[in-house]
Amino acid sequence: MFKKFERVLRETTGKRKSRILILANNDIGLYKFRKELIQEMISPGSVVDGRNGEGLEVYIALPNGECIQQLESMGCHFVEVPIDRRGINPLKDFYAIEQYIKLIRFLKPDKVITYTIKPNIYGGIVSQWCKVPYYVNITGLGTAFQKKGVLQWLVTKMYCVALAKAEIVFFENKENQKVFENKKIVTQEQSVVLNGAGVNLDEYSYTEYPKEMKPIRFLFVGRVMKEKGVDELFEAMEQLVNHSYSVHLDVVGPCEEDYVPIMKKKEQKGWLSYHGYQKDVKPFIAQSHCFVLPSWHEGMANTNLECAAMGRPVITSDIPGCREAVADGKSGYLIQSRSVEELYKGMKKFVELPYERCREMGLAARQHMEDNFDKKRVVESTVKCLF
Repeated sequence: MFKKFERVLRETTGKRKSRILILANNDIGLYKFRKELIQEMISPGSVVDGRNGEGLEVYIALPNGECIQQLESMGCHFVEVPIDRRGINPLKDFYAIEQYIKLIRFLKPDKVITYTIKPNIYGGIVSQWCKVPYYVNITGLGTAFQKKGVLQWLVTKMYCVALAKAEIVFFENKENQKVFENKKIVTQEQSVVLNGAGVNLDEYSYTEYPKEMKPIRFLFVGRVMKEKGVDELFEAMEQLVNHSYSVHLDVVGPCEEDYVPIMKKKEQKGWLSYHGYQKDVKPFIAQSHCFVLPSWHEGMANTNLECAAMGRPVITSDIPGCREAVADGKSGYLIQSRSVEELYKGMKKFVELPYERCREMGLAARQHMEDNFDKKRVVESTVKCLF
């Protein structure tokens, strides 16, 4: 497992750089949303590295995937640690814990940074046990916190143990922070709220609003699953079509539940196009008139931020992790989560707007991102807490 690192470690013996270990469950999310922070840690002479001018050693432990090569090209050292994001197989989870223990003992990192629920819990427990300073990122509460029951109780207890000695616990919205504080999982002194991962305003630059308004192209980007509100979205679209509105829905993202047959039927009706997972969503944002995310729960919905940054109005749920991205009535609309009728009303209201008003909402969306979600400021705030 560690042979490929022996040379790296030998070369740094005697003049050891600070060593950071990042634990995560997905390469795409780590690269898309954290690459600027990672680059700041790796780059010689950065704010992080002001003391020695050589950059930090960054190791990443997560399942293999298509973005690993890009992360390695940045300078990360990759260790493959399979972890089942949604499953509850104790044998698979025990293997991940065992690998974390071996890895931390071998690398002896100066700090451990974790993202998402299982790396947060297992990585937190192992780091605590190995007496390594660790920093936890709560990127959302997940399904376990949405329903009362044994699973929520168990996850809460595990988080209490895992985060007990965390240096800092980062949250992406204040409501998630309050949940953890109210359940006595973290203290006020431990917790810090960031504006999500922020959005790279250069990468997601403003794109001129489409002049052609027929049909109105709504866009959904995300995992195609029930908890993202896709049932409500499809039903609201059906109602718009049945009321003779000229609309089309582009769906971009991996299908994590059995929605492919459903979407094929809707494609045959002519108002939906499913594009699957796309490495680059910017062309889809550019051709859209409005982004729609009727999610049930989020940490901070990055897709809302990206679409708004490119100058597209956003219709999204009035819930923590979504509402922050919208100036209601100015840059988009906030709608009641899990309500087909409210979503239909919001989308209908948008369809009936004149072109210039739609364009103005897009400009307001971009301004809202510049004022509140600039990735550079989020990275700067994170670095101050980490170093």
